Amino acid sequence: MMRYIAPIVALSLATPAAAASGPFFSLGNTNFIVTLGFLLFIAVLMYFKVPGMIGKMLDQRAEGIQSELNEARALRDEAQAILASYERKQKEVQEQADRIVASARKDAEDAAAQAKEDLKASVARRLAAAEEQIASAQSAAEREVRDAAVSVAISAARKVIADQMTAAEGNKLIDAAIAEVDKLH
Repeated sequence: MMRYIAPIVALSLATPAAAASGPFFSLGNTNFIVTLGFLLFIAVLMYFKVPGMIGKMLDQRAEGIQSELNEARALRDEAQAILASYERKQKEVQEQADRIVASARKDAEDAAAQAKEDLKASVARRLAAAEEQIASAQSAAEREVRDAAVSVAISAARKVIADQMTAAEGNKLIDAAIAEVDKLH
């Protein structure tokens, strides 16, 4: 009811009839004709229930906007869930990468420690081999010196014996040496 009264009251208060000259309620007054046309136009709109149709259209538009807003909220929530999922996956991947790096670092440290131990063992083996070679060379040198000393002593003894010995004494020594050799067999 208020819908119908409000436009009539607004029309009566804002009518240009007060500005017109002459009697208002005559067909010669253009203001009256315009007012009648306007009221007739409003009546036709009311008869065909245009305000109700406009209200329904506005309500449908509001419902459409509300459904679009709900859909947008749902899409935003879904996007936030996907973002959270990707952030979680990114965090997991970062943790896995950190574990891989830590593992690789530990493996590298272990390999470096093993290489140090292997190097120490290799150096120890080479030192031992060098010491063996030195000992072998030393014993070979001692043998050579001893053999040379024996050779020199034998040749000196031969010369001394040859100078001091007679043929009879030489025969006696040969016989004694033969007897000594017979005993060894």
